[in-house]
Amino acid sequence: MPFIAAAIGYVTKRVAIEMMFRPLTFVGVWKPYLGWQGVVPRGSARMIRISARLITTRLIDPREIADRLDADEVARRIQGPLLMTIEEIARDVMERYHPQLWEMLPVLAQDLIIKQVQAGAPVMVKKIMHEIQTDIGEVLDVEQVAVDALQRDSELLVRLVRDISRPEMAFIARCGIYFGFALGIVQTIVWGLTQEPLILPIFGATIGWVTDWLAIKLVFFPRERTRILGIFPFQGVFQRRRNEVAKQYGDLVAREVMTVPNIIDGILRGPKSDRLLTMIQRIVQKTVDEQASIAKPFVAIAVGTKRFQEMKHAAADKAMTYLGDTALRAEPYATEALDIGNTIATKMNRLTRIEYEGLLRPAFRQDEWKLIAVGAFIGGLVGELQVLLLLH
Repeated sequence: MPFIAAAIGYVTKRVAIEMMFRPLTFVGVWKPYLGWQGVVPRGSARMIRISARLITTRLIDPREIADRLDADEVARRIQGPLLMTIEEIARDVMERYHPQLWEMLPVLAQDLIIKQVQAGAPVMVKKIMHEIQTDIGEVLDVEQVAVDALQRDSELLVRLVRDISRPEMAFIARCGIYFGFALGIVQTIVWGLTQEPLILPIFGATIGWVTDWLAIKLVFFPRERTRILGIFPFQGVFQRRRNEVAKQYGDLVAREVMTVPNIIDGILRGPKSDRLLTMIQRIVQKTVDEQASIAKPFVAIAVGTKRFQEMKHAAADKAMTYLGDTALRAEPYATEALDIGNTIATKMNRLTRIEYEGLLRPAFRQDEWKLIAVGAFIGGLVGELQVLLLLH
């Protein structure tokens, strides 16, 4: 009986663990009553908001991160593709707005005009970088970047929670064996004294319930290191692994969530992107004005002042379509400079015990009772099977 009880404890824990993460979508006949969806996938909307808020309010300071980028280095990294982009934009705009004038110019003159516009590229990049760094909160919603990344990949949140909690899940399963065996000894004594058939399913359900509840609690509690009977040191497994979890979580967020492409996408297409786009258009148009200052009177006469303004707007609009791909050329440098993984790990170690617990606790809290109830049901079922085997 103790060995069967240990098996019940282990099996109910493994089932509970799998039910946390699988299936990703609802499987059943009547949502949400007859069927099941993994606890983490089902609560993904709530957990995504909690995780994103923690990342953006406690672990990442947008201004601090943005200030790590050196505008000169960014300009150097993207110089090649930027100059090619400017040449393509210049040729396209001139051919569209004044094809006859452009075709009449010798190739050398065309190249000189393009080179003149390209000359302002490094300064333009630095101006854009300065504007972004000065008002990063006005052009980038960091929380939305995290939310979008987690929502874009339905498995990402599950992977995030599962990867950082593997040792905790293994601990829960092992607890089922130890607690189940201990309760099984009590069950054996009671059965030997009473021979009451109801004892087995009752104890089976109790083993499933108690071991599930106790194992989950011991993942998080006690929060502070304490001593059992004043001798044996003990602390919740998740709290004890704080340094390891901080490093692992930081690496996962840097690799999967707060990536340079996701940040660039958030800047260019996020809820605050209108302000940035307006600012970049203004800088591009000003750069065209500055670089075309010598030829501006002649251009204005040749194409008309109104037409010249349209050309500047067209150049700015076309520049926006190339901006994301051009900026990504600096991704290796930006990833290293931002150092998001180590930043998160360092700040996680400064969180309070309760704040740190919030990384994983939401995965359990809301539907914890369901997992425990399933453990009790399986335990009771196995207990009833024991009765059938013993009596027949």
